[in-house]
Amino acid sequence: MKKAQNPSDPFKKALAETARVMADDPDLKVSYTVDPAGLQGENLRLPQISRKVSREEVLLARGTADRLALRHRYHDAKLGARYAPEGEMARAIYSAMENARCEAVGARDMPGTLSNIDATIAEEARARAYGEATQREEVPLAVAAGYLTRHLATGRPLPEGADRAVELWREFIESTAGETLSRLQEALSDQAEFARLARQVIRDLGYGDQLGDDPDAEDDQSDEDAEAEEEESPESEEGEEESEGEECDATPEESQDDTDEETQAHVKSEDAADADADEEQEYPEGEEPVEPPAPQPVSEADPAYRVFTTDFDEEIRAEELAEPAELERLRAYLDQQLEPLKGAVSRLANKLMRRLQAQQNRSWEFDREEGILDAGRLARVVANPTTPLSFKVEKDTEFKDTVVTLLLDNSGSMRGRPISIAAISADVLARTLERCNVKVEILGFTTRAWKGGQSRERWLAEGRPLQPGRLNDLRHIIYKSADAPWRRTKANLGLMMKEGLLKENIDGEALEWAHRRMLMRPEARKILMVISDGAPVDDSTLSVNPANYLEKHLRDVIDMVERRKQVELMAIGIGHDVTRYYERAVTITDVEQLAGAMTEQLAALFDRDPRARARVMGIRQAMAR
Repeated sequence: MKKAQNPSDPFKKALAETARVMADDPDLKVSYTVDPAGLQGENLRLPQISRKVSREEVLLARGTADRLALRHRYHDAKLGARYAPEGEMARAIYSAMENARCEAVGARDMPGTLSNIDATIAEEARARAYGEATQREEVPLAVAAGYLTRHLATGRPLPEGADRAVELWREFIESTAGETLSRLQEALSDQAEFARLARQVIRDLGYGDQLGDDPDAEDDQSDEDAEAEEEESPESEEGEEESEGEECDATPEESQDDTDEETQAHVKSEDAADADADEEQEYPEGEEPVEPPAPQPVSEADPAYRVFTTDFDEEIRAEELAEPAELERLRAYLDQQLEPLKGAVSRLANKLMRRLQAQQNRSWEFDREEGILDAGRLARVVANPTTPLSFKVEKDTEFKDTVVTLLLDNSGSMRGRPISIAAISADVLARTLERCNVKVEILGFTTRAWKGGQSRERWLAEGRPLQPGRLNDLRHIIYKSADAPWRRTKANLGLMMKEGLLKENIDGEALEWAHRRMLMRPEARKILMVISDGAPVDDSTLSVNPANYLEKHLRDVIDMVERRKQVELMAIGIGHDVTRYYERAVTITDVEQLAGAMTEQLAALFDRDPRARARVMGIRQAMAR
C-alpha cells in the first residue's frame, strides 16, 4: 500500500528550495529536526513542522529559514572568528550585531525577508516575556544591541516585545556607543569593517576587557617582526660565532667545576626522589590514603549537566510564600477572573466524572474454579456441592491505586490569562479525581529571581569561570501534595496570581524533580502531566553556555522518563508545539481549551479501548493487534 503523503511535505520542500536560493548555495543540505534550528557548515537545520500547518507556524518557519540562509550567504566564518571577542558577553553582543548585519544586507535585495524575520523576532520576544519587562536586568544587553542594530540598519520598526527590549537599553547604548553606531550604515556591506565597528561598540559599552588581542594590530606586529628578523639575521650569526668562541675559551678547570656541580645537583635530586618514594611506602598495609569519592552528578538523566551552585535553590510549599489572608484574597481574585468560564468548567468536570465512574463500575469474571461464590448458582451448589465453575472473580479497575502529578510552568510568559486557566484547570482536576479515589499532586516551577539572582552574583565574584552550567536560583513550589485533601489546599492555587512570582523556567530540572517525587510514592500507577507554554528559557544560563544547553537537558530527562516507563508522561503545550519534545503531547492555541484538553488526556489514559486511547493521545501507530 502506498504511504499517504504528509500534508506539510510540499511546504517543507518549497521552503528548502527557497533557502538554497537565498543562501546562494544549491548544495546546502536542509533538514527538519526536533533539535534546535541552526547552521553548521553546509547543513541547515529547521524546526520540525506538524502535519496541520498553521499560519503562525508558516511565518515562524519562513523567518527561521530566512535568518539562517542570509547568514550562510553574507557571513564569512573565518573572518568572523578572527575578530570574535574572547569574553562571553562581548561575544554575545558581537554575534547579535553580525546576525542583524546579515539580515539587513539581505533585505536590500530580498525585502520580503523582513516580515518573515519580524514574525520570528516577535515570537522570540513573546516567549521570553520582553514585552512585560520593566527593568534592564530582564532583557540581555546582547539581545537589545542586536535588535537596535537591526532597527538602525533597516529603518524598520521593531515587532511588539522587541521594541520594549530596546527601549529599556536605548538610553544607555546611545549615550555610550551612539557616535560609533552613527557609522553603522557605511560598514554594513564590509564584514571586516563592521566587525571593527562592533568591537568598538563593545569597548564603548564597557566590555573592552573581554575583546582579547586586536587582530589588526597583530598583523601589523607580525610584519614588523618579520622585517626586524631579516635585518638582525647577520648580527645573530656573528653573535652565535662569538658565543661559540667564548665556550671554547673556557679553561679545563672551570669546565670540570661546572661538571662537578651539575653531578652533585643531579645526585641530590635523585636522593630526594628516593626519599619521597620511601615515605609513600611507609603507610601500613590497608591504611593508604583513600581518594575522595567523585561528586554525584546533578542530573541522573545527563551526568554532564552542570549547575554552578545549588546553595540558593529552594523547594517550598505554597503557604510559605504568602500569608493565609493573602492566599484567600488571591484565590478570590482567581475565582473572579474565571467567572465567565464557570459553566464550561463545570460541564467538563461532570463529563470527566461520568467517564471515570463508568469505568469504575465493578465487573466480574464468571465460571471460575475459585473465588467468590456466584449467587446465581447457589441452588445448584446446594443440590450438588461438587458442581464445577461456580465462582466469580472481580476485575481490577483501570485506575485503581493511581497518583497523578500536574507540573505547571510558572514562567513569566504564562502571566495573565494562561496562568489563570492553568490554575483553575488544575483545581478542577484535583477535585474530580479525588472523588474517584485518585490522588493528585500539583507542583509549579520557576526561579527565585530574574537574570541569575544570587547564583550569578557568586559567579561574578569568583571571576566569571567559563561554562558554569545552570546559573540561576531554582524555585520549586508544592501547591498540593498527593496526600493532602483538596479542601485544605484550595487557597494555595491563588498564589499563581501573586505579582512577581512568575519568572524564568528551567524545565529539565523541574521535570526530574517531579519524577523523583513520584518514584517515592507507593501507588502502582503514576501519571505525570506537564503544562507549559514554551521551551526552557533562562537568560543568565544561556548567556554563558551553549544556546541549546537547557533544551538538551530537557530532552535527556524526557528520554530517561519515557525509557524507564515507571511514570506515564504526557504534556500540553499552550501556543507552543511540545510534540517535538514529548512522545505523548497535544498543543492548544487558545488557553481556554486547556481544561478540555486536560480532561480528554486524562480520561484517555483510563480508557479500556487501546484504539480510542491512541487516538486521543495522538499516537499515530496503528494498533492492529
